[in-house]
Amino acid sequence: MDTQMLQKTKARIVEVRRVIGKKHVKNKTYSYDYYTLSLNLYVPRNIVEKYGKEYVVIKDEESGIITVMPRKVAEERGIKVET
Repeated sequence: MDTQMLQKTKARIVEVRRVIGKKHVKNKTYSYDYYTLSLNLYVPRNIVEKYGKEYVVIKDEESGIITVMPRKVAEERGIKVET
């Protein structure tokens, strides 16, 4: 059997959250926005614009490794995700 099939992994679909904020410095107000996933993981804007807002979080139970990738990339690699 393949070693990947023996590993216990959990995969789920998450959506990025857009955070809009303002900061006041002296007499000026600066506004900013950025994208985050759960656990406050930052996702660069160009990646969100290229792949969309849906991401797959894969957690390997045995080694404790968490992998995050866009859903389109996960589908191309053949990773099955529950919807």
